[in-house]
Amino acid sequence: MTPSRPARRPASPSDGVWRVRELRLERRYREVAVRISGGAVTPADPTEPVLGRLDLSVSDGVHDRHVHLGLVDHAALAASPVTAVVDLGWDPVEIARVAARPPVGVAVRYAGPFHTAVGGYPSDRPWAPAAAVREVAHVEDAPGAVAQAKAGGSGVLKIVLHDGGPLLADDVLVALVEAAHAAGLRAAVHAEGAGQAMRAIRAGADALVHVPWTERLDDAALRESAARDVLWISTLAIHEGADLAAALDNARRYLRLGGRLAYGTDLGNGDQPVGLHPREVALLGEAGLRGDALLEAVLGSAPGGIAHALASADPLPDAAHATADDLVRWLRRAHRLGAADPAG
Repeated sequence: MTPSRPARRPASPSDGVWRVRELRLERRYREVAVRISGGAVTPADPTEPVLGRLDLSVSDGVHDRHVHLGLVDHAALAASPVTAVVDLGWDPVEIARVAARPPVGVAVRYAGPFHTAVGGYPSDRPWAPAAAVREVAHVEDAPGAVAQAKAGGSGVLKIVLHDGGPLLADDVLVALVEAAHAAGLRAAVHAEGAGQAMRAIRAGADALVHVPWTERLDDAALRESAARDVLWISTLAIHEGADLAAALDNARRYLRLGGRLAYGTDLGNGDQPVGLHPREVALLGEAGLRGDALLEAVLGSAPGGIAHALASADPLPDAAHATADDLVRWLRRAHRLGAADPAG
């Protein structure tokens, strides 16, 4: 599959302050003055002179909260509506190099290594470099492992609970989560197998990196996850058949109970488009997301401004009723807003 490519626009006036038809930050603004600088957009001071009006709707781009850039041609992201990614497991030295020189117009955050049990997943997978795996045997090893990850630039801690092999003991799991929080990192857990999602939730995980798919969680578990505000990263499109049905069932019920879902593709896992994944967006719609809740799950939402903005002559999808098809259509017609883009 080839990545979707935003439409090209002709050269035009330089960066500066412009009035735009619509801007989406933490909420929607109409006919607002913004400062545009190299694709970044921030609200302008009301006293600043305005160069003109742009008949454009402006928003953050797609944020993919689960990728593995070491397994794909990540340079292709520059030609897509994806403007931010979180790499959730790779050689920390290699992914730090990518983050230092990312695809044009894409912000890269990363977790660095997978923190797992001795001999645990993915240490037995041929696609995982040895440096991408950090085995943690004892409670006392957790603070050092987290400190090493943070020193390597990790912005989130990736923890693995995969019941196809050795598993972290409960006390080691809790120690990793607590050490992550003490270091100012969020704990993101791969939970696969009976009981693993609940173990992660009760240990204090901030995110499950996949919607649970290997079991049906009961409503009590979903309520506890929602009460703890655990973010579930979707990755629905990697599944088919019974696994997909189970994931969608969990996701639908989680949303109904107040839980949060966010777009993530597990890019690098199988044959996936490098860029916008329309089927992932469609499956979020099937899970029950509509309108601004769908946009919030797929796009970024920054109160202070946008680092890499998208713009389109089309209005943003409807705040109340927009469907996955509406959002994908808008994203396919949008372009990256850069220094050469504004046109009065």
